Amino acid sequence: MPVLDRQPVAGGAAGSPGAGTTAAAGAVAGRPAPPRMVPEAAPTPLQRHYINLSAVALVAGFIAITALETGSTLSSPLVKACILVGAPILIVTTTDASLRIWRSAWAWLPVDRGRGLFRFAWLAAAGLGILVFAVAAVAALLA
Repeated sequence: MPVLDRQPVAGGAAGSPGAGTTAAAGAVAGRPAPPRMVPEAAPTPLQRHYINLSAVALVAGFIAITALETGSTLSSPLVKACILVGAPILIVTTTDASLRIWRSAWAWLPVDRGRGLFRFAWLAAAGLGILVFAVAAVAALLA
């Protein structure tokens, strides 16, 4: 599996003019264009395992949904096993992604406040998703 390296901070500061921009971006009204990205400073705890864990959760969800579509009930041992395997992985990987969103939001605030606040909205959606996953998993296991 290829390893992705961190991108160096251009010019010593993430918000410096030209950091993350291309030559084609140009300037508007004499001001430098805002950066397109802010480099990540550190990897998340699950970065190396994120794709593999997500694949396991995907397969568990696929099996559970297929079983439900073919006539199994939520009380079926197969469905419950898939929920026991997939739900915690889904919650952990979403939490890991939320950490990345959190770091991104704080990195963007001094550079472009609007982009930083927009990432906080993503964080709220991820938090709501984690809550929904947990409640749905518990409800399905108790069925």
